[in-house]
Amino acid sequence: MITSPIWLPATLVAGAMQAWRTAVQRRVSDSLSLNGAGLVRYLYGIPFALVLLAADRLLFPGALPALQAAFLLFCAAGGLAQIIATNLLISAFRYRNFVVGTAYSKTEAVQGAILSFFLLGENLSPLSWGGIGCGVAGVMLLSTGGRKMGPMDFLRALGQPAAVAGIASGFFFALTAIGIRRATQAVDTPDPVLAALIVLAVTMPMQTVLQGGWLLVREPGEMRRVFTSWRVSGQVGLLSALGSACWFTGFATAPVALVRIVGQVEVAFTMAFGHFYLREQMQRSEAAGLLLVAAGVVLALAGAL
Repeated sequence: MITSPIWLPATLVAGAMQAWRTAVQRRVSDSLSLNGAGLVRYLYGIPFALVLLAADRLLFPGALPALQAAFLLFCAAGGLAQIIATNLLISAFRYRNFVVGTAYSKTEAVQGAILSFFLLGENLSPLSWGGIGCGVAGVMLLSTGGRKMGPMDFLRALGQPAAVAGIASGFFFALTAIGIRRATQAVDTPDPVLAALIVLAVTMPMQTVLQGGWLLVREPGEMRRVFTSWRVSGQVGLLSALGSACWFTGFATAPVALVRIVGQVEVAFTMAFGHFYLREQMQRSEAAGLLLVAAGVVLALAGAL
């Protein structure tokens, strides 16, 4: 159920922020380990998440709402799923280029629709399901990286490490969305933005403790590089906090699957960043895939309205 129209602009902004953040994080991953590159997203995002929550309270004064008992559990579950998803996504980048790695992870739209149906009881219209199919076809076309592939070639490609890591990333991003949606529902307030910011301000420190603790135990020397990379990592933290605040607002006000379908506009921003920021070449098949993704978003919106 859509409870506020704010979900749509929040989702569109989230897509832009995530594409920008992922592009910067891709560069961070060149100098940090897998877990180090993942940690900067949460560690450097904490100050910005707290500032966003404080700014909301200054603009709209009032006491913080009560939290249900399961709130911390949902935050922890969503946060852990996001850590795993981010690490898998960074792994996909290391096997293939930025656009292709992101394309595989975008299968989260269909995975999220299926999971939210079984776990949250959310239903979509046939038109929205058509939008999911169209969008997934588009991201799969993007995943070919401009190479001509027959059906058997495509099936074999799905078994490649980049595909496995990207699709698994999409699965855990879908679980992240479900955990965060339940966490926002556990905040006793009619204000979805406030609920989203509270969840963000609680989840990011949890993620920092989880991944930071793992890094200290397994790669103690990497922590120093995480702190010395603050100039670029700080950008990752800022973009992560802004993007997550928008994603969480979307999850608080609309079905998970719908938010993720519309969030596929991130692919357009991803292609732009991949081409202009990372100097990766754009292929004709990528343009065709982008059109399919756009058509999928339009169908999903038509089904929702």
